[in-house]
Amino acid sequence: MTDVEPAGGPFALEGTATSATRWNSAAGAWETTARGHAVLSDPRLARGAAFTQAERDALGLTGLLPPQVLTLEEQTRRAYGQLRELSGDTTKHTYLSALQERNETLFYRLLLDHLTELLPIVYTPTIGEAIRLYSREFRRPQGCFLSVDHPEDVERSLLACGLRPDDVDLVVATDAQAILGIGDWGIGGIDIAIGKLTVYTAAAGIDPARTLPVMLDVGTDRRELLEDPLYLGCRHERVTGADYDAFIDHYVHTARRLFPSALLHWEDFAAPNARRILARFRDETFTFNDDIQGTGSVNLAAVLAGARASATPLVEHRIVIFGAGTAGVGIADQLCAEMVAEGLDQFTALSRFWCVDRMGLLTTTMSDLREDQTRFARDADEVADWSGAETGAGIVLAEVVRRVHPTILIGTSAQPGAFSEPIIRDMARHVKRPVILPMSNPNSLCEANPRDLISWTDGRALVATGSPFLPVTHQGVTYTISQVNNALVFPGLALGALLARADRITDHMLATAAHAVAGCVDAAGESAVLLPRIADLRSTSAAVAFAVAQASIDDGVAHGGAVTHADVAAAMWWPRYRPIHAV
Repeated sequence: MTDVEPAGGPFALEGTATSATRWNSAAGAWETTARGHAVLSDPRLARGAAFTQAERDALGLTGLLPPQVLTLEEQTRRAYGQLRELSGDTTKHTYLSALQERNETLFYRLLLDHLTELLPIVYTPTIGEAIRLYSREFRRPQGCFLSVDHPEDVERSLLACGLRPDDVDLVVATDAQAILGIGDWGIGGIDIAIGKLTVYTAAAGIDPARTLPVMLDVGTDRRELLEDPLYLGCRHERVTGADYDAFIDHYVHTARRLFPSALLHWEDFAAPNARRILARFRDETFTFNDDIQGTGSVNLAAVLAGARASATPLVEHRIVIFGAGTAGVGIADQLCAEMVAEGLDQFTALSRFWCVDRMGLLTTTMSDLREDQTRFARDADEVADWSGAETGAGIVLAEVVRRVHPTILIGTSAQPGAFSEPIIRDMARHVKRPVILPMSNPNSLCEANPRDLISWTDGRALVATGSPFLPVTHQGVTYTISQVNNALVFPGLALGALLARADRITDHMLATAAHAVAGCVDAAGESAVLLPRIADLRSTSAAVAFAVAQASIDDGVAHGGAVTHADVAAAMWWPRYRPIHAV
C-alpha cells in the first residue's frame, strides 16, 4: 500500500510565530526552521538515533545524539524490549504515552507491529486508570481545552492549535461525564479523546497530524476531584440546562466554521446529553456519536454473524438487552432498524425487544423513562402477571429470560456477574445456539466470563465480549472469543466518509459498516467466530471504508467521486520517517 502524507498538524499555520514546521506536499517532506533541541522535542520530526548524518548536520543536531544511526525497525525492536521489561498494564500505558509524545512515528510503528497486545493498553480498558490519575500525573498537555466558564475563548483556543481550515479531518470531543464504566472524571477525559484518535490512526490510517482531541470542560460532580488541590479542571459542579446547551452549540458552530470538512465525533457523554446532542446536529452536521451509533453498528455486526451461525434469520430472533443506557438503546435502535430493512414493520420489529435497566424491564407504566427508552417499553398489561410487576419492585432479568426465552442476550450494564449460571442455563434450555454478548468493559465489569458461558451451554453459545478475553477450550474444542470492539467500525466509517467527502453520517452508512464487518468472518462451525480479529483491524477498516463510501454516494450525501479499493489503500497513513528539509 502507498500512504498519504501529513497535510498540516500543530504549529503548521504559515505566517504565525509558531509556524516553525509545516508539511510540503509538493516536496513530500517536512519543512522546518527549527534547529537543535527544538527538532528533538517535536514528536512529528523526532526520530532519536534514526536521524541520518546529513539530517544531523542540516538540523543542528551534531553532538546532541550518540554517533550510531539506527533504522526505524531497530528502534521498534528496542522499544518493544523496553516495554516487555515493564510490569503492569498501567506502567506500560505510561511508557507508550510518553513515547507518543516524544516520537509519534515510532509509537505507531510499535503499536501496529503488536496491535492485539497493545491496543488494550493504549486504549480501553487500561486508559481508565490514566484518566483517574490525569491531574496528579500531568506531564505534557495534548489537545485543546475549552471551558464553559470562558466561552469567549473557544475560537481563540481552537486557533491556538495552529491548524488551518483544510488541515483537520477529525475532531473528537468529550465532556467526560460517562467515561467507559468509571463515570465522571472531569478534565481527565481528554485522555479518552486522545486514545480514540490513536485508534483511528492505528485501525484506519487516519493521519494523526490531521486530528484534534477536544475537552469540553463543563465541571465535574465528582467530589474527590473538586476537593483535590491538584485537580486541573473547572472547580465547580457540572453546568447543565440552557448554559450547557449554549456552550455545546457554540463549540459546534465554531468548529464547523474553522474546520468545515472535519467529522465531529462525540465521545463518552451521559445518555441524556448524548441523545439530545446527536438529535440536534446529525441532520445538519458531519457528526457521529460512537457510544450510540458505533456501539449499535458493531453489535449489529456481531448479531448478523450470530444469526448466520445459528441458521435463524435476524427477524425471527428475540432480543433481551440488559442495560438500557446510551449504548444499550443505541444497540436496540440499530437492530430494530435492520429488522425493518429486512422486511418487518416497525411495530413488529419493536416487539422483538425486551430492555431491562436498573429499575427492571422497561414498561409503559414507568414515569421516568427517557424519550429514547419509551419506544422499547413493553405494555404493562402484557407483563402484568410477571413476577415483580404486581409489587412494583420491577421485573428482573431472570424473570424476563424465563418468560421470553431469548435467542440473543446483550449486556451493557457494567454489572459483573449479571449473566448468572441459572439465567444462562435457562436460556440455553430453549435455544439451540444462544447468542450471548456481555459487552461491558473493562473485564472486571463484564456481565459474565466467556469460559462460564461456554461451559454452562455445553459449548453451544455464540459468544463475543466488549473486552478482550483469551480463547476458551471446552471438551477438546477451542473457542476464540471475539471482541465486540467499536474499533471494528468507527475508523473505517470515518475513512470512507472522508474519502467520499460526505457531509452526513446516515443510518444506511452505519448499517453498511456493520454488514461489511460481519462479511469479514466465516461464522460457521461449532466454534464460530463472530467478528474479525483485532490483529486484522487495518484490512477490516479498509473493507468498511470502501462500503461506507459507496453507501454515502447512494444516499446522496457525498460530494466526491467514486471511491475505489485502491483509493482506500492509498489514503491510509503508515508510520515511517518522512524527509525533513531545513529552511
